[in-house]
Amino acid sequence: MRKFIITLVLFFLTVTNTAFAGIKAEISNVISNSNINRGSISVSVKNATTGKVVYELNPKMPVSPASVQKIVTTTPAFITLGNDYKFSTSLYRNKNNEYIIKLGADPYLKSRELEKVVKCIPKEQTAINIDSSIIDDNEWGEGWQWDDDLNPLMPKFSAYNIDKNLMEITISPGMMGYPAEITQDIMYPITFINKTVTDKVTKYSLKRQNHISPDVIIVEGKIQNDKSAIVNIPINNPKKYFTMRLSDAIINHSISCSGIYKDVRVGKDDKLITLLSHDIAAAKKDVYKNSSNFVAETVFKLAGHKYSNQTGSFENGLEMFHEFCRTHDIDTSTIKIVDASGVSKNNLMTADFVTDFLFKVQGFLEPELATAGEGTLSKRMLYLKGFIHAKTGTLNNISAIAGYISTQKNQRYVFSIMINNAEVSSADKKMLEEYILRTIYIKG
Repeated sequence: MRKFIITLVLFFLTVTNTAFAGIKAEISNVISNSNINRGSISVSVKNATTGKVVYELNPKMPVSPASVQKIVTTTPAFITLGNDYKFSTSLYRNKNNEYIIKLGADPYLKSRELEKVVKCIPKEQTAINIDSSIIDDNEWGEGWQWDDDLNPLMPKFSAYNIDKNLMEITISPGMMGYPAEITQDIMYPITFINKTVTDKVTKYSLKRQNHISPDVIIVEGKIQNDKSAIVNIPINNPKKYFTMRLSDAIINHSISCSGIYKDVRVGKDDKLITLLSHDIAAAKKDVYKNSSNFVAETVFKLAGHKYSNQTGSFENGLEMFHEFCRTHDIDTSTIKIVDASGVSKNNLMTADFVTDFLFKVQGFLEPELATAGEGTLSKRMLYLKGFIHAKTGTLNNISAIAGYISTQKNQRYVFSIMINNAEVSSADKKMLEEYILRTIYIKG
């Protein structure tokens, strides 16, 4: 009997190793048949049950992970904050009968919602203060590119988050050959140098020369004669924008406040008057499926605040991250993290680290990631809907994808593919990712 059991075990090991060998050969062929240099490709595929390596190519080569990094940074952050966490904006009254708006860096707060807080303040109130201590005032990440400051995917973030720290402008056509008209949806002190003309096509650009003035934006190009263009522009001074929206609400409710808001801290004896909040569930969707840099960075600092019981910062968020990895026996010695979102090219990660992380946190993470047809996978690999749950990443010259995949043979794998190559197009890099994942799905 004992001999039979040993023989059976050896048989299954042989079958498993043969299957793994088949996947290795197929993936290797796919990569060889691409026009992408193998030295720029980093791949790690592991069995999701055992953690055993199934395929790897340059798995320990440090590369830029782009937004795949959000998996690594925000998972500990969301776990630290907890499923019941709410982003909140609160109103307090102190013993001097002064009102204090305590900011929660809520990434979902809107100007019209601020009205609900302000309306609880008596009309005769003259002193309104702000507590912005929940996170620090460092509004951008290390290594973010100065020429991306008009990218709506990379707005600044702070305790003063409101309206996603974006403002909307409309570029409307005029008569053919004549300038278009630029209008703002809300008051904010910004000047547009309008170099647009009305034409048969729309092709325009925006430029801000911060060394001259951050409040001047040059708009040039063409606007189609029968269609307006709606553009979201990152706010260059979120605190100024927030206080302007607060002043609007105060004026709308005929409150006597002067519009000068001192920065104070809410005390333990101050009385809570009202609270406005948003659930954390929306943030998980926006980070994992829609890859929001704005939400990812905010959540990371808020988790650092809760972990350290101090003003949230990238530094105490990083302490929280390393503590999480130590607790889950995840080695961080091969990586470098300088922001939460993966925007900075100063971030370095290995495919082996990513799959190790995915393996250790799969119970929490897998259900949160996008499948084919959702989020950043809305138009990719639709035949794998329900079989793949993944996070994508894209920067100049960089494409990445990582997550979980189930195969036709009912096997489950964790995978990480990161391609850092300037010589081929983004479409070619993403095509290779798809071919690799299709091979795993069919042959795994």
